[in-house]
Amino acid sequence: MVEKGDTKLAEAGNPEAGVPRAPTPGVRRLRGVATVLDSAAKIPGTDIRFGLDALLGLIPGVGDVAGGLASGFVLVESARLGASHRTLVRMLGNIVVEVLVGAAPILGDLFDVGWKANARNVDLLEAELASRAREGRSPTQVGRLFVGGLLLVLLLTVLGVLWIIIALVGSI
Repeated sequence: MVEKGDTKLAEAGNPEAGVPRAPTPGVRRLRGVATVLDSAAKIPGTDIRFGLDALLGLIPGVGDVAGGLASGFVLVESARLGASHRTLVRMLGNIVVEVLVGAAPILGDLFDVGWKANARNVDLLEAELASRAREGRSPTQVGRLFVGGLLLVLLLTVLGVLWIIIALVGSI
């Protein structure tokens, strides 16, 4: 069974089976970025954690856009570390949901505190890398064109949110 982080191959006769491995420096770096963006601070007297992404979301319009672009870093680095096309698309979905729902006033800000797209995305990356290690497969090399396409979708989402906000503010 795999927990967060990498675990060695659980083969019969493998003396190191099930022994947790330390995440790679790249994964540790992404976990740090996700912590800053999603859960760096705690609301006193509760178990509720939030990060820079939720704070940025309080700035109407611009905050969710900035948070979405910061989340793009986690996406690009995950591709560099060997995430598959499927995992990268799932990560993009997490970011798009956070940007779109997070743009809604007040409820979107509350959603940002609970959704934590960056932590979800690092979890996806760790799970995939652990699975590949157990199966003896090496990380995939995703083409730059594919990653560029994902970033284009993210950029169009962010621009769409900005356009909607500008249109709503202009109609007031």
